[in-house]
Amino acid sequence: MRKLLMLLIQAYRYMISPLLPARCRFMPTCSEYAAEAIGRYGARKGGFLALKRVCRCHPWGGYGYDPVPDTCCAGKEEHNTHADRHSSPRQTVQ
Repeated sequence: MRKLLMLLIQAYRYMISPLLPARCRFMPTCSEYAAEAIGRYGARKGGFLALKRVCRCHPWGGYGYDPVPDTCCAGKEEHNTHADRHSSPRQTVQ
């Protein structure tokens, strides 16, 4: 399945993408992102990450640098704030 998805991405990159105007909002492009995600995580998880990325690619969506998440953080959003990182652990009363 992974090879089939990679083949479809390559077909898009070399046969369809050159016919369309350049209008990518993110870096890396969605096809680069999809190829990296599928290569790193496999067809199921990588395909899901790629689909999420394509769904974010619309006129009202974000833009800029959006890399494939690292293994430790895939599918998780980090909500660490400055206070969370520098707070001391709670002490229990005995």
